[in-house]
Amino acid sequence: MERRGLVLDANILVRAVFGNRVLQIIERYQDEASFYAPDTCFRDAEKYIPLICKHRGLNPTWRLTMLRQIGGIVELVERTLYEEHEPPARDRIAHRDPDDWPVVAVALLLKLPIWTEDQDFFGSGIATWTTDRVELYLRQQ
Repeated sequence: MERRGLVLDANILVRAVFGNRVLQIIERYQDEASFYAPDTCFRDAEKYIPLICKHRGLNPTWRLTMLRQIGGIVELVERTLYEEHEPPARDRIAHRDPDDWPVVAVALLLKLPIWTEDQDFFGSGIATWTTDRVELYLRQQ
């Protein structure tokens, strides 16, 4: 059986740190599927986690440690690997959020769908899965 894979955007990484469902799914399927995220998504998560913690009155240290632990399961993809896909990625996402092009570029590079809650990826020509449906993809035989 071919190993499944998904490209995660920054909001999924943040949800893995603050919620239970996303982290449970990642941990449950880590032996059956590969998870990837562009370097920019990890940087965005590192930037937003302290802000969210401040807003919620939480200490960010533990949450940032969680993000690093998640990085042991979700493979960080460096820009040098996906930058050649920047032009077509920008073309696909330009009408929505051009800053999301790295996620699209990694999806094009690896030929994988995107796990997101962000509707900006819908209509990009790349399959997208939301958290409430992603296990349908991960369980496929």
